[in-house]
Amino acid sequence: MIHRFYVHNYRSLENFELPISGLSSTLLIGKNGAGKSTVGFALEILQKIGRGINRVGELLLPRDISHGKLDAPVRIELEVDLEGVRYEYKLAMDLPAGFRELRVAEESLVVGGESKFDRRVADVTLPPLGGAPAARIGLDWHLIWLPIMQATSDSDPVHVFTQWLARMIILRPYPLRIKGDSTEETLHPNTEVTNLGDWWSGLIAHAPAAYSRIDASLKLLMPDLKDIKNPVIARDSRSLIVQFAGQKAVPSLPFELLSDGEKCMVIWALTMAANDAYGPVLCFWDEPDNFLAISEVADFATDLRRAFQAGGQFIATSHNPEAIRQFSDDNTFVLYRRNHLEPSQIRSLASLNYSGDLIGALTRGELEP
Repeated sequence: MIHRFYVHNYRSLENFELPISGLSSTLLIGKNGAGKSTVGFALEILQKIGRGINRVGELLLPRDISHGKLDAPVRIELEVDLEGVRYEYKLAMDLPAGFRELRVAEESLVVGGESKFDRRVADVTLPPLGGAPAARIGLDWHLIWLPIMQATSDSDPVHVFTQWLARMIILRPYPLRIKGDSTEETLHPNTEVTNLGDWWSGLIAHAPAAYSRIDASLKLLMPDLKDIKNPVIARDSRSLIVQFAGQKAVPSLPFELLSDGEKCMVIWALTMAANDAYGPVLCFWDEPDNFLAISEVADFATDLRRAFQAGGQFIATSHNPEAIRQFSDDNTFVLYRRNHLEPSQIRSLASLNYSGDLIGALTRGELEP
């Protein structure tokens, strides 16, 4: 669970801290341009590092620096508790004069109060081990050290932390491009979930019992659903097909023929099953109520919140009043800025003093934080 997430000089986020410590679910609301999605993009940088991307230029571009403020580095700091151990990762990237690509200015990882490495530009310092002195390694200053660092076993803290980063689920689904085809197995859905078939195959291979959870969840939203199968259609290739009760003339439907909302329901079921199967995970879903009918939003949001109460964290953004009402004032945060030159600010909904329909006033733009 995230204890602290701090971002500075990245797009609209300057000296920004997300106050989600101890919260299993959180909702971010605010006008378009307030910075809600940017929080997800910042988390995605960490996710990509966990998935092995180590070139700074593949994570961050000069245009991502807040209003071209080159005198300060882009800084991302994360503190997370995993299995009772505190992990503290810090990364700063800057763009010196004459550089076209950002470089690493600082990077460090502390686990349980003990340093695993500390880096300043090209110099990486590893702590003493077995009586040997501290080791120093030179590294290309455009490369992140964490994905390169070798873990000695699956229980090695470096492996535990990078795996947790890699398994973050950050979602901005693009249903039109989701076909249900797969050529491999993965536990790493991409943000648009266009590799849903690969994720389905990987999740079921990793934890076969997850299918029962997925099936039961989907039948709550689609009562006439009979089955979803993933047959082999060619060598090393599968494709999801869907069967509904009472189908006779057409025995099954290709997954891609489901509606956009139904595809999002499958993503919803996979997310909850993934948190059970290989979590606890962090899930950031940008506007999960997109593509849903009004009558479906409440159950959708409530079930996601409930699924993460036993472990992991769920962060959502929304403009939908029905979705907002499924969260409490204490775990709903308003992001705001009065113009595009101001940084994003954040306040809890509970801290706003207002009599009457607070959510209605916010969604209608009648109340400024």
